[in-house]
Amino acid sequence: MFSFKLRGAYNKMAHLTPEQLKAGVICASAGNHAQGVALGAHKLGSRAVIVMPTTTPQVKVDAVKALGGEVVLAGDSYSDAYDHAVKLQAAQGLTFIHPFDDPLVIAGQGTIGMEILRQHQGPLAAVFVAIGGGGLISGVGAYVKAVRPEVKVIGVQMRDSDAMAQSVGQGRQVTLADVGLFADGTAVKRVGEETFRVASQVVDEFITVDIDAVCAAIKDVFIDTRSIVEPSGAMAVAALKQYVATHKTKGESYVAILSGANMNFDRLRFVAERAEVGEEREALFAVTIPEERGSFRRFCEIIGQLPGGPRNVTEFNYRISDADENGQAHVFVGLTTNGKGESPRIASALQRAGFGAVDLTHNELAKGHVRYMIGGHSHLARDERLLRFVFPERPGALMKFLSLMRPSWNISLFNYRHEGADYGHILVGMQVPKAHDAAFRRFLDQLGYPWIEETDNPAYRLFLNG
Repeated sequence: MFSFKLRGAYNKMAHLTPEQLKAGVICASAGNHAQGVALGAHKLGSRAVIVMPTTTPQVKVDAVKALGGEVVLAGDSYSDAYDHAVKLQAAQGLTFIHPFDDPLVIAGQGTIGMEILRQHQGPLAAVFVAIGGGGLISGVGAYVKAVRPEVKVIGVQMRDSDAMAQSVGQGRQVTLADVGLFADGTAVKRVGEETFRVASQVVDEFITVDIDAVCAAIKDVFIDTRSIVEPSGAMAVAALKQYVATHKTKGESYVAILSGANMNFDRLRFVAERAEVGEEREALFAVTIPEERGSFRRFCEIIGQLPGGPRNVTEFNYRISDADENGQAHVFVGLTTNGKGESPRIASALQRAGFGAVDLTHNELAKGHVRYMIGGHSHLARDERLLRFVFPERPGALMKFLSLMRPSWNISLFNYRHEGADYGHILVGMQVPKAHDAAFRRFLDQLGYPWIEETDNPAYRLFLNG
């Protein structure tokens, strides 16, 4: 079932009396715990009622049913489902299987700690563990500290879902008003009473990570193992990387627990895009250039002269606009970097070259939304022809395009995003008078890049054509 949750759920049910197992178990969950309870009950020959919110994706409902669980849909949130589960428990005499706040569930998760120390008996500096409700780190931490107390236990939370870190820091259970849902497996507003008690004793320190760092960690795991983990499952790797970078450690051994691999396929595109920024292999900028012929080519030449050697353009979004009376164009640009912390230096170099530049590398609004919204209608885009090109992903491909263009033609729209392949798909708007049709055809033939004209495409007419 691609998650550690089965360990705790099964351990709890394995300790029930024959009468309790015969009566059945119940839980409230829309995630991995639901599958753990369903599978554990199936193995033990017990009935399992799983209460899930009505908003639960059908794929998760089907997964629980396939494991033998009786699914009951109730309410719009986990809290609603939990309340309904408590009522069903009382009415039907079922045993409630809590996802984390139960000593037997905690002990079940702790078998991971046992396996780590059995498999790695040499020097071990620290174990990194993701935290949601706290069951996993309580179990792993209790075992590790009992057997190898010199090993650090480091808890990992998302910056927008750090209920355990806040609770331990304040010495009381803290309830968050809201939590981020990117790492949904650890999105818990309030940790358990027992997990808070245990974690307060066994966790040496807490590290918080952000979305970009987790996306980069998912990519790291894939490159090393060809396995894909879910965001919560990659949090420990993200924290391990952050810890090493902060403390400049060398020669130490660490363990990062990959706690789950229930990744929705649809999220992979988002993860892939954000991973480059998370590793700081890509920097994002808003650059202001003169709205005049030749300025785009000059800007590309400056990119090739930036300190640190030639850089590839990973993204370029531009649309001619009549909104700026000062004759300036604003473009959204992505550039490759050679290491962390380079984006401020690149921005300064662009400014010294005469271009206004704002570093957007760590701007959540820009990364999540603005990059997809640049464009729209423009009354300045007269004689515009829209073409989709396939450019080879190699240095000089764009400069060849710009060099072969007639100086009298103007680029009015440009959209490009590196997709990790040998060829890149580029959308270009070019202002070419009708009288230049023959010359334009010769330009395309000489260029030699595959192309499709989209000037009559209804999507272009509705959303981009002035």
